[in-house]
Amino acid sequence: MKPSRTLRPVDLAREHALSAQAVRNYEDLGALPPAERTGSGYRRYTDLHARALRTFVALRAGYGHQAALDLMRSANRDDRAALYTRVDELHAGFLHERRTYAEVAAALEALKTAAPPGNYPEQLTVGQLAHRLGIHSATLRQWEKAGILQPPRDRATGYRTYGGADIRDAHLARYLRKGGVPLRQVASFVRELRQAGDTERMRTVLTDWGARLSARSRSAVHGVAQLDDYLTALDHARSESR
Repeated sequence: MKPSRTLRPVDLAREHALSAQAVRNYEDLGALPPAERTGSGYRRYTDLHARALRTFVALRAGYGHQAALDLMRSANRDDRAALYTRVDELHAGFLHERRTYAEVAAALEALKTAAPPGNYPEQLTVGQLAHRLGIHSATLRQWEKAGILQPPRDRATGYRTYGGADIRDAHLARYLRKGGVPLRQVASFVRELRQAGDTERMRTVLTDWGARLSARSRSAVHGVAQLDDYLTALDHARSESR
């Protein structure tokens, strides 16, 4: 069988517009299998290393840097149980985010047809609202500091009371935070909702979020296909070395 060609770090780096040092760093981190060294200490890479780097870059586009490292490390040490478990965890994360995205979209639709905040007669305490949302009371206080909620105080007791507008805004904040939207952006959305009385700005953000999620999902599919090819190449290399 034709022996694998010998490649330098720069040969691997060129395909991905990386530096040679970045390739060495990725090997040291475990994204690439260990390379053989020459007598003078230079690294000797092969086509298998080139495929490993290609796989790592593809996985990183879909799952992020740390997750791609986790997957490649497990593949390179032949820990298939850890590898498949991590893949399952990552896909569960995608599913959770996609369901959260659907919940936020549903929440915005509900806000379109909901009664004006002033039409809600109930007044809730911080504990009651936290219980309804399934969060800690401290979270509501954090949202207040961030400008998301503006509950008035009962003059007699000094306790916070949450009326229709704050109840609505708290529900929206919960959905958006589940979707990973930063507090500052949530506060901006809520302010615009109060001022404009509609959710058009949030619909634009929701559209952008959906586009990013779809792009990441497509990249993840491509990354998994690359990973499958790499695992096949690893199996072949290991069988030849026995």
